[in-house]
Amino acid sequence: MTVAVIFDLFGTLLEIRNRQNPYRRLLRLGSQQGRAAYPGDLRWIMTNACGLQEAADFFGIKLSSIQLTELQSCLELELGSITLFEEALPALDLLRDRQIKIGVCSNLGGPYCSVARNLLPGLDGYALSAEVGLMKPDRAMYQHICTQLDVAPNQLSGSNAPNVLMIGDSRRCDADGPRVVGIQGYHLDRSGAGRFCDLLEFVAGINIGSG
Repeated sequence: MTVAVIFDLFGTLLEIRNRQNPYRRLLRLGSQQGRAAYPGDLRWIMTNACGLQEAADFFGIKLSSIQLTELQSCLELELGSITLFEEALPALDLLRDRQIKIGVCSNLGGPYCSVARNLLPGLDGYALSAEVGLMKPDRAMYQHICTQLDVAPNQLSGSNAPNVLMIGDSRRCDADGPRVVGIQGYHLDRSGAGRFCDLLEFVAGINIGSG
């Protein structure tokens, strides 16, 4: 019997309708100042609850007051455009009706965490990278959300059904990554090319709640 379902956030439950990419713009400003970009830059942003000025200070990027204001405006535009996908709340309600625990596990920067929590209040667990200091597909990230939900993947005896499921729009982070710790991961492909193209289809298709 399935006892918990974990969701990715952006591209799964939430969408950004007006992408501005303020942190990428910040890193581009750094490149213009002669700072080489590093593969770990994005990871640092995603695992530290920092604003734009704090990130600039850490990376040694100099911002004028005008540049900071412009970047902050971009960030606010992006945050203000975040909405729930149409079927997100109905899918969550179906799970609640079946007494399934619900958690979210997502890679996102600090300013996005409060928006996510406000749009999705009252869930059973939140593993948000900027708050936790970990990122998917780190094994510890999935373990963290399972601890919050008080569930132990693949520990139901006499049942072929996994007891903890996860779905998201990244095969690497939401389908393959969770399987390392015993979570059955599923890929959400909103283009319609995959098995599941929306969350209601997912809830119906995997027969959640049956043994």
